[in-house]
Amino acid sequence: MKLAEALKNKAMDLGFDLVGITDASPIDNEQVELLAGWLSSDHAARMDYMRSNFDKRINPAKLLENAQSVICLGINYKPPIAKENPNSSILTGKVAHYAQYEDYHVFMKKLLRQLVEFMITLVGQSLHFKICVDSAPLAERALAARAGLGFIGKNHMLINPQLGSQIFLGEVISDLKLPIDKPIETKCINCNKCVDACPTKALRRDGRFDAGKCISYLTIEHKGDIPPQLAEKIGNRIFGCDECVLACKHQTDMPQCKNENFKFFVERARVNLEKILELTEKDFETKFAGSAMERLGLERLKRNAKICLANITS
Repeated sequence: MKLAEALKNKAMDLGFDLVGITDASPIDNEQVELLAGWLSSDHAARMDYMRSNFDKRINPAKLLENAQSVICLGINYKPPIAKENPNSSILTGKVAHYAQYEDYHVFMKKLLRQLVEFMITLVGQSLHFKICVDSAPLAERALAARAGLGFIGKNHMLINPQLGSQIFLGEVISDLKLPIDKPIETKCINCNKCVDACPTKALRRDGRFDAGKCISYLTIEHKGDIPPQLAEKIGNRIFGCDECVLACKHQTDMPQCKNENFKFFVERARVNLEKILELTEKDFETKFAGSAMERLGLERLKRNAKICLANITS
């Protein structure tokens, strides 16, 4: 069995849904220009970390000396269909689908380390590598698209025709030279469903994305008060927003997450807003331990809960 084939088979055995390989060259000029233009505009909001290490973000070889290949991997996180709460008197806030699972950064890194260990058994201890899951300065969607995992849609998400766009991404950069995969040809054509579905018009018809208006940014990244004209558009979304993803025709009838080792917490789909306001720091740490919501902090979670309650009761 060829090395690349063996690595892909192992990745699927570990529980990944997608795997593709690209080289460690810089991302395409078109993607570089789009990223640079977005960062230089006023549309990147206060995400200063996105402006750091630009040269590394567009070039995997800057993250690992003598890098040759990037193995791009994905896990489908479409959750089970949520059951409606029969008690309509409880005021609840919606949580983005990805945050209903355990923290994917930790989970995926464990799997990627296991893949690297397998690589070492095949090629020896001389292998040099770097594992990346979201927090590394890397244009992972552009690389995943180049590796054939999907295409970047108008909602700026990576979309796989068989799985949709609810996909967690991770990468292994290595000095191992591997045959590369081809990008897929599918693209968004004559459809603006995601753009039309965006509650705050953060997605624009000219293709640009104004992060400062995005509900995911506002409820997760933004610190301090949220402008009233945007707060009222948040509705009852206490953490994140899935509207542009769920509106996409490529998300229709997609399979649910099949990785049984990826812990899903059904109680995190909707949270009791009034009880959120009663939480102490200790309660918060216990309730959201190991969750993406943990990094938000109690102060901002309560800020979001107050906004949701005001929107629901107004």
